Amino acid sequence: MKSPGKPAPPGQLLRHLPSVDELIPELRREAGGGPSDAALAEAARRAIEGQRQRLRGGQAPEGGPANGPALRDSLRREALHQAGDILRADQRPRLRPLINATGIVLHTNLGRAPLSEAACEALLGVARGYSNLEFDLESGKRGRREGAMEELLCRLTGAEGAVVVNNNAAAVMFAIRLMAEGREVIVSRGELIEIGGSFRIPEIMAQSGARLVEVGATNKTRLEDYESAIGPDTGLLLKAHTSNFRIVGFTEEVPRERLVALGRERGLPVLEDLGSGCLLPVPGLPAEPTVAASVEAGVDLITFSGDKLLGGPQAGIAVGRAGWVQKLKKHPMMRILRPGKLTLAALEATLRAYLDPGTAAGALPALRMLAEAPESVGRRVRALLDALGPELRGKLDAREVETTGKVGGGALPLAELPSRAVALAPGGLSPDETEERLRRNDPPVIARIHEDRVLLDLRCVREDELPLLARALRALAGA
Repeated sequence: MKSPGKPAPPGQLLRHLPSVDELIPELRREAGGGPSDAALAEAARRAIEGQRQRLRGGQAPEGGPANGPALRDSLRREALHQAGDILRADQRPRLRPLINATGIVLHTNLGRAPLSEAACEALLGVARGYSNLEFDLESGKRGRREGAMEELLCRLTGAEGAVVVNNNAAAVMFAIRLMAEGREVIVSRGELIEIGGSFRIPEIMAQSGARLVEVGATNKTRLEDYESAIGPDTGLLLKAHTSNFRIVGFTEEVPRERLVALGRERGLPVLEDLGSGCLLPVPGLPAEPTVAASVEAGVDLITFSGDKLLGGPQAGIAVGRAGWVQKLKKHPMMRILRPGKLTLAALEATLRAYLDPGTAAGALPALRMLAEAPESVGRRVRALLDALGPELRGKLDAREVETTGKVGGGALPLAELPSRAVALAPGGLSPDETEERLRRNDPPVIARIHEDRVLLDLRCVREDELPLLARALRALAGA
């Protein structure tokens, strides 16, 4: 006879597992009228299977006896709890909004540029129903999906033509393939970049079917380096923005104007990957080459991103001479790389903001955050601290500090954004534990750790997010 405290063998425990039919009525009462019977049954099956695997592995039931008459009830309660967790997880989107308190405006891991209100409204408008994506309302016949976008991009940059694909890596690969497939592409060694997500110019070149020819040194490339490398198999001269790094000190690069002149002299096209896609200078930040300047210099095709300094959705944009743009449009790859209606709606609304340069910085969140003065950020910091009150501020050891943010997204890597933050050092919690608890909040709060304190830089935190952030801090303090 077994002693009362001795665990039963796994085979015996498995016989006490509840059935799916047994769990469904209780799950329905707990979940209300939302999930269907099929969803409830699936959650119950997954919970019971999880129990089965744990018991076979020798793990005792959670919070219950190892054997005896109460075992079945313990397993049933455990299964109900786990099935409820499964239902809630299934209903929660994987892609969730969060509060960016890192001070990095174009944070790649957090989705880069937030969209403007106009872009969100445009996106929602076409998402809810049908649209004239490829329908000409004037003629009643099939239209061009890129028509409005091309008109706006040409007006804003001075280019003869424009085309939009799904991201800038695609735009670069597409352009190289079109302009130099099977031929050589000459590029400076100092511009053989790698940016986030393993985007490497040499690998993009290989995928495009072209052959890379490196010229110059890492820190210095001269015009004669390009001249001496040009041969009968040369198909393209490429200039690439260094994006997320800078070479400083003893350096030299060939201006785009001189590269264009060399291309004209030798009958070679010039492609420039601008990366971030700056349409307007951002006040207070280092000068960044604009798309219009590259167009004016005569570059044949210029590629750039939609979700970095442009402040719009993820997209790859190519502008330049009409002949090359027309070839891109007619290429079979265009159908593979073309963006959908949601991207086009958000991008068009973003570009329309630039039609009035005087208000664009205020209309586009990314530009507004980049240009915001630290004193303005400090007002939000003090409002948050006031909302907490003296007792909670004491528990969290919360105080205002000066800090420095970043542009992010591979743009302006040397630029610093003087800012203000709330520094936290709650008693009994390490900085790592504090950061984790904030990250697991709903909504998640993404902070950074500096000198053994957790910093909440409020540059990227909206006014309407302050109550949510205050609630997260109250939960952190156990209030």
